[in-house]
Amino acid sequence: MEITSMVPVLDAANIDEVSAFWASLLGGTVETDDGWHSVLVDGVPRLDVQLAPDHVRPEWPGGQPQQVHLDITVTDIAAAHQHAVGLGAVPLTDPDRDAPAGFSVYADPAGHPFCLCWN
Repeated sequence: MEITSMVPVLDAANIDEVSAFWASLLGGTVETDDGWHSVLVDGVPRLDVQLAPDHVRPEWPGGQPQQVHLDITVTDIAAAHQHAVGLGAVPLTDPDRDAPAGFSVYADPAGHPFCLCWN
């Protein structure tokens, strides 16, 4: 499985505030899209924030679980899908993997979500 990038993604109801915070903290900028913000540092994506209107603030330790996942961009989604499933990943979505771009959501063996993305 050839990976071209991997970016952590934070869920947030207030993506403007959260992405601005991280951009300021990391010395970067924010690129916005509908319901999605990318924090870039020196032009490189370092963190994404996705709109999650029902987001509940995590409490640590204990309380609400933390809400973060990885977006892993791959060159060959069919091979990456087979590799991930072969290792025990559970597909949570069933996208058209023949589409020129997209993403598929999986859970690792402990239930942590991650996305395999292609473009």
